[in-house]
Amino acid sequence: MKTLFLLPIVLFAGCAFADVLPATFTKQASGVAGRLRGVSAVDDSVAWASGAGNAVLRTADGGATWRSLAPPVDAQATPLDFRDIDAIDARTAYLLSIGPSTASRIFKTTDAGATWTQQYVNPDEKGFLDAMTFWDADNGLVIGDSIDGRLQILRTGDGGATWNKIPAAALPAALPNEGAFSASGSNIAMAGRDHAWIATGSRVLHTGDRGKTWSVVQAPLDSGESAGIFSITFRDALHGVIVGGDYKREGAAVNNVAVTSDGGKTWSLVREKGLSGYRSAVKYLPGGGKSLVAVGPSGADVSRDDGKTWTPLAYPASVAGFDAISFAAGRKTAWASGNKGELARVNFD
Repeated sequence: MKTLFLLPIVLFAGCAFADVLPATFTKQASGVAGRLRGVSAVDDSVAWASGAGNAVLRTADGGATWRSLAPPVDAQATPLDFRDIDAIDARTAYLLSIGPSTASRIFKTTDAGATWTQQYVNPDEKGFLDAMTFWDADNGLVIGDSIDGRLQILRTGDGGATWNKIPAAALPAALPNEGAFSASGSNIAMAGRDHAWIATGSRVLHTGDRGKTWSVVQAPLDSGESAGIFSITFRDALHGVIVGGDYKREGAAVNNVAVTSDGGKTWSLVREKGLSGYRSAVKYLPGGGKSLVAVGPSGADVSRDDGKTWTPLAYPASVAGFDAISFAAGRKTAWASGNKGELARVNFD
């Protein structure tokens, strides 16, 4: 276990974000060199991050120090790639690793990362978990790549003590090789006590009864082997946004964002004043307003009108780029994570 200290450096303040809220990005030292695609903020003090090479980090002092708290793994095993981490509170968090077969796993801690319980190991050699999200401490969903024409969605209602596959009869048939991009852990969005939406590369699934039944619609974003939907967010049961693009063409700004105002029954492609490139994560700012931020490895964009128009925000040269972003519950504080161990705290005044 190691503790990392830093002297925060303010990277930029205001900039294009002033159109939404004044913002300050403060770079923080993660102490790791691998890509951090998972991040989850609890409050102004506590946040978690995760990524390649068994990386699991936690701060309890607003990012002044980050501690390495990875679950123990077999020394002879290939390091796990923790693409998603979901914090329930300051001491409780779920952790998901990706990869074929048994590389896909779910862990949980209830003591701030001092110990971890391995809750689930993917038993199918064709299986590959992608992302997870929770309504509350006990109820959550996990999406994985389809297997033999069947979508793979896991559900827990007991805090992860058991993870059960949603029966194929309750799900639409899968498209060929359908799955979700595991780029930021934000392929699932939830609203209220019962609603959830899952974004695969080309479609959006919806449940209004905590996963008992599902519907699906085709999304208007361009999709393909390296392109499609990478992230989804909702501010209530009606208003949502999907973002993505082509991760092999990060600067391409074509057909990569769409919005809904009817709970995902229909999606409208944003053709003018859209995202300025590939974006791997999108989040609403807390507070119930219409403001959003979308981040990607080469830049970010902000919106004040439920995603109908966007303003680009360039990263400073000292930032390697962000893959994921998470806001503290009910706060105007966020953390962003990305390549080369990149971590930054974002404060909105």
